[in-house]
Amino acid sequence: MNLRSIRPWVFVTLLFALNSVVLNSQAVPVQEDSAGARKIRVKLNPQYPPLCRTLKISGSVKVDALVSPNGTVKSIAIKGGHPVLVEAAQNAVRQWKWEPASHETHESVELRFNP
Repeated sequence: MNLRSIRPWVFVTLLFALNSVVLNSQAVPVQEDSAGARKIRVKLNPQYPPLCRTLKISGSVKVDALVSPNGTVKSIAIKGGHPVLVEAAQNAVRQWKWEPASHETHESVELRFNP
């Protein structure tokens, strides 16, 4: 076997290894139970920050979203979590849509990030 025939195998092996790391790095949104919880219609998973992936930082971010009657997020209050993960959580929850209601509601959400 010469060096040229080994290169493609090394490339394919690295590609599979990288793909496995990316697929296993995820953020899982979990809506906490509350008496008046509205169902989420559109839920986008947050982008796991590259720095967190590199440093293997995991954790969760708790968010209180003020949801307007039409189901869009009016504001977000961070209730706790790893500071490096907060921005990714905020960006994702801002894009979520809840089912319509007759009034504004506060929805508690916890997003878990695992490398």
